Amino acid sequence: MTAPVFHITVHGTPGPQGSKRHVGGGRMIESSAKVKPWREAVKSVALDALAYDEAWMPLSEAVRVDIVFTLARPKSHYGTGKSAGRVKPSAPEYPTGKPDLDKTVRSTLDALTDAGVWRDDSFVNAVSATKAFPLTGSDALAHPGAVIRVWRLNTPKESESCPS
Repeated sequence: MTAPVFHITVHGTPGPQGSKRHVGGGRMIESSAKVKPWREAVKSVALDALAYDEAWMPLSEAVRVDIVFTLARPKSHYGTGKSAGRVKPSAPEYPTGKPDLDKTVRSTLDALTDAGVWRDDSFVNAVSATKAFPLTGSDALAHPGAVIRVWRLNTPKESESCPS
């Protein structure tokens, strides 16, 4: 498999985007207070990564995006007393609560668009997204955040001027 064309690790609490609530006067605001800081964190890390590639042009071709979101375990997953800080054997292996995976992907893709990773997130042709608890699998971080990789889907064509 080829290497990703873009790869970043973002630290912070992943925030979902999509649910809105009415606040009066025809105004709607995001239901999650976490979406704005998350989008800013993703955008900031992406901009920093792109700053090292002077030739970077926003992608305008089909891409695949892989994201592993690491979410904090609830306090109820940990023991107390002598077992404080240890995950209970009965604690679930996988996150099943909020945030919704699809809404968290949406906020992340929009932040990557804002950063200039691609011209528009309509170029995202395939997405693989996973929620994990800290250090529980491949790419799961030690604390909340995300590992994001982007691959080009098109195979570069040989130049017409190359001899056969």
